[in-house]
Amino acid sequence: MPSAGLVPRRIVQLSALFAMFALFTVQIVSALLPNIPLFVAAGAAGLVLDTYLQYRDPGLLALLGKVRFDALVRQLLRDMLILVGLLRIDGIDPLREQAPLLVGLCLFYAVHFACQGVSVLVRRTRTLPIVTRNIDASALRLTAAPPRILARRQAHRLLTFSLPITAGLLTTAATKDATWGGLGLGFGLTLLVGGTAYLATWLLPKKRARSEQQVMEWLDAWLERYQPTVAMYFSGGTTSAYQANMWLSTLSQLDKPLIVLRERFMVQKIDATDVPIICFPKVATMFSLENSTLKMMLHPANAAKTSQVLRIPTIKHAFINHGESDKLSSCNPYAKAYDEVWVAGPAARERYALAEVGVEDKDIVEVGRPQLAPIRPYAGPPTGTYTTVLYAPTWEGWDGNPGNTSVVLAGENIVRALLADDKVRLLYKPHPMTGSVDPRAGAANERIKAMIREANTKRSGARPGADAAEELARRTAELDRLTSTSFRSSADEMERMLLQGTPSGDREAAIAEATLAWEKAYWASFPEWEHLIVTEARPAIFACFNASDLLISDVSSVVSDWLSSEKPYAVGNTSGLPEAAFRAAFPTVSAGVVIAPDAREVPGLLDAVRDPEKDHFTKARADLKEQLLGPSDPPSIVRFGAAVRTLCAKADDRRVRMESRLANEIPSPRESRDEVTVEGEASEAAEDAEALR
Repeated sequence: MPSAGLVPRRIVQLSALFAMFALFTVQIVSALLPNIPLFVAAGAAGLVLDTYLQYRDPGLLALLGKVRFDALVRQLLRDMLILVGLLRIDGIDPLREQAPLLVGLCLFYAVHFACQGVSVLVRRTRTLPIVTRNIDASALRLTAAPPRILARRQAHRLLTFSLPITAGLLTTAATKDATWGGLGLGFGLTLLVGGTAYLATWLLPKKRARSEQQVMEWLDAWLERYQPTVAMYFSGGTTSAYQANMWLSTLSQLDKPLIVLRERFMVQKIDATDVPIICFPKVATMFSLENSTLKMMLHPANAAKTSQVLRIPTIKHAFINHGESDKLSSCNPYAKAYDEVWVAGPAARERYALAEVGVEDKDIVEVGRPQLAPIRPYAGPPTGTYTTVLYAPTWEGWDGNPGNTSVVLAGENIVRALLADDKVRLLYKPHPMTGSVDPRAGAANERIKAMIREANTKRSGARPGADAAEELARRTAELDRLTSTSFRSSADEMERMLLQGTPSGDREAAIAEATLAWEKAYWASFPEWEHLIVTEARPAIFACFNASDLLISDVSSVVSDWLSSEKPYAVGNTSGLPEAAFRAAFPTVSAGVVIAPDAREVPGLLDAVRDPEKDHFTKARADLKEQLLGPSDPPSIVRFGAAVRTLCAKADDRRVRMESRLANEIPSPRESRDEVTVEGEASEAAEDAEALR
């Protein structure tokens, strides 16, 4: 079921498409009659509407492109109809007046195609074999990008430069004076020729980047200077960057860290960090890491391209995952491809043993969850007027299991029971992918939000003054300044490489400080009685943890992370299993309250949160925390660092053994680079084609 705001938008989009086709129809009929006023109005309105949609809603026009009715075809049809109309209008000589207009129009399209060819050449020369961030790459002769309308927006360029031409031709139709058409064609043609010549200057030597061989030689020299030890390898889709971002603070504390990516777009998806980033779109270029000082790689997720980097024999690999839960996805058989699997605590070790997916116990290392350090520990029952409850359900997943999320079967009942308590303040933070697979989850999510908004209308009390809102605005601006980089709309990846060179100062420390100040201002900007719907990236889930007294969630990594605080929690059971079987199947539930679909347990749960004597899970939570996350001493970051050093030492030992074998003329097996290059040839060609669109 589409959301309430989506239906009106679709109506507007369909209306715009209907209007476009209606204008073409009117232009055809009025050209044949001929009806000059209607003909001129339809032609002008059609081009204006097409140009407007191209800038404001290009995705809508992309649908027309799929049926080959793209901007070029539409503009050709529009111009052809104008010429037909001129033939039908008395007073315009077809040979003496209209023929030059036809020749000029053909010349305009010829220059347009030439400009498109130049733009392809320019984009190719500006597409480097690698993409970097937080690295000074000025030695590669990086330059600012050409205007986007010339280099990348073919449809925008055609429609924009066609405006004076169409205006001149339609004026000719209205006045029967071919001079106006000639002026419009001359002006549009001059603009396009000038733009093409200006774009061609990016093909001159002073604006061309280094060759692929020179770029790779520069990278080898930089790796030799930087001497990286540990890298985080990541590959994924546009929505998966959070899996890598959660490890940035941990990675930055290691010696000589590096981030290795495979998709060009992912370079800008990684959050603000001082860690150098290198993207290797092609397999062959990535193998330059084989001769570097890199000893090991950390993998927060499995991906199709992971198998390619595992072929580098000089590097050890550790799978660190992006969260742990009782779900089967936390025991993926692919994990046995890594040298080691790093988990939080003993529970994950047992999970792998029970799953029997081929991961040997000797290859499992318990390192805790170092990124959980910002979560504050339990400080006793709530002392204020309100008990803050965080309801953070997960999404429905891909397999259709009704137990994946409580939103569909129990979400509304849980929220209704919480809102019925006058002393509860609810924070609702659904998973961002809720409703992406099951429309019922999306519909339930919208109904829950409506319930919360309605409940807020029934509450009243003092609200923070204007100073609180001003402070939040000031803190937001400061945090945005630190975490984002302003680029021109025309900036391409080469220009962004130039602007995102070596970071100045300790940006990560400044961001951490600014984030804490922002969170304080955010909570202060709302009255303590107001329920909140948190769907933006800020505040993050850990900030919501610190502001809450109780968590209600589903079987997910959110529960494991929450347990680091040892605060009370509950888990929704919509799996259809009896409570005893549910607890047995999912060990992370063992120290919390299980909530049935009717949410009858909520009142008693709230009583236990407010009165510690009624809380029977205090010791169980402490025990489960250690089982899931390992001991608190030494801290997780210390254990993580020790695991890094140990695996690096294993990589060093292997290199020594290999060098000893080579010294004794014993050949070591090694994958051929040619074989790797051939195997990745098809995917690389597809990626190159995508980059040049």
